[in-house]
Amino acid sequence: MGRMQNKLDEVMALTKSLRKDYPTETNAFLGFLSKAESGKALGIRDKELINVALGVAAQCEWCIAFHVEQAARAGASRDEIMEAGFMAVIMHGGPAYMYLTPLLDAINEFLPEAS
Repeated sequence: MGRMQNKLDEVMALTKSLRKDYPTETNAFLGFLSKAESGKALGIRDKELINVALGVAAQCEWCIAFHVEQAARAGASRDEIMEAGFMAVIMHGGPAYMYLTPLLDAINEFLPEAS
């Protein structure tokens, strides 16, 4: 199991724990997430590419792992995912540039056939 898969497992474990111990708050957040993602103007692939960029800008390895995996499932290519990462660098500068490291880790882990 790769490092980025471990990040995904941590997200799932956190969500399971929070749903048990704080169901009201957690379900409210997950409900909001579902509603926010349900718009029709953008497809899931484009939404996930935006989320990849935001994950890099936010310097969140869990977000990067989750959204790279989801972008790959939605058909995004390595180059599209990297371009999304570079858009974060444009807007967020050097700190986002450094988070291209976990972005590359996630791409290599979740899109291994293209590495």
